Amino acid sequence: MIQGGDPTGTGKGGTSIWGKKFNDEIRESLKHNARGTLSMANSGPNTNGSQFFINYAKQPHLNGLYTVFGKVIHGFEVLDIMEKTQTGPGDRPLAEIRINRVTIHANPLAG
Repeated sequence: MIQGGDPTGTGKGGTSIWGKKFNDEIRESLKHNARGTLSMANSGPNTNGSQFFINYAKQPHLNGLYTVFGKVIHGFEVLDIMEKTQTGPGDRPLAEIRINRVTIHANPLAG
């Protein structure tokens, strides 16, 4: 998995658009069941801020603990490159990885 969304780069920073932590939004129908699942990172129940992670493989042990809010549907070759990037201390990528563009195709919570 790769984690991002911390503007401080410490792994402890970042706030939500509301300026404070927000509650988990766990849905039984949304699971960490595939490569490319996009979820909120947190430091315990109801501590979501700005950090998120993308799974490189299914991670069923994360179900019910982290809010799933999207998935990669195109650009898996980019995910492959991210996964193969060399890392240093704390599994931090040695080269900067930046998301420059996101396209929202559908709301996973709708329906």
